Amino acid sequence: MNLTKVPHGDEKVTVELTVKELMALSGLHFYAGHEIRISAKKKLNSVLEDAYKREALNDDGPIPYDLLN
Repeated sequence: MNLTKVPHGDEKVTVELTVKELMALSGLHFYAGHEIRISAKKKLNSVLEDAYKREALNDDGPIPYDLLN
C-alpha cells in the first residue's frame, strides 16, 4: 500500500541529458566514464529540487530563506 502523496506529482518537467547520460541511467555501464552517470543524476536532482522549490513558493506559507536572494 503506497501512502506517499506528491503534490502536483503528475506535472511534467524537462531534463536535458546527453545520449550517453540517458544510456547510463537506463543501466548501461561505461567502464571508463563513471562521471557520466553522476552527471545525469545531478541533473535529475537539480530539476527535482527546482520543482520542490516551485511547490514551496505556491504554498501560502513562508518563503524559504535560501530563495530570498
